[in-house]
Amino acid sequence: MIVNAHGRLARRLLFGSWGVIAAISLLVACADGAAGPDIAPQDPQLVDQGADLYAAHCAECHGEDLKGTDLGPSHLSIVYEPNHHGDFAFILAVEQGSPAHHWSFGDMAPVEGLTLDDVTAIIAFVREQQRIEGFEPYPP
Repeated sequence: MIVNAHGRLARRLLFGSWGVIAAISLLVACADGAAGPDIAPQDPQLVDQGADLYAAHCAECHGEDLKGTDLGPSHLSIVYEPNHHGDFAFILAVEQGSPAHHWSFGDMAPVEGLTLDDVTAIIAFVREQQRIEGFEPYPP
């Protein structure tokens, strides 16, 4: 009986240790910012529309290259990966504004004059750039 109990304990420790190692490895891989979720390629026509709209309504604060400015954060930050800030978060930020919560740039005001279709195109552009460029670590 003692041998079996120790055997079970050894197996639990061995497999439990591998689980901890796997979890730590996953956290380290995600924390470096290079890895992110798989983002499907976006519709090219929607991306083109979104690029123009982003340049007109978002780039002043978030940068033409999506890497941020002194006025707003980078949309290539791991903070904006789809599992943390999903598409609906972008829609809400445009419609209602967003209180400062990850950055010290101050609150984001609502963006006037954009339809839901416009914001959907902007999101497609941002997601396509994230897919191509990858993500930057947070904090920068």
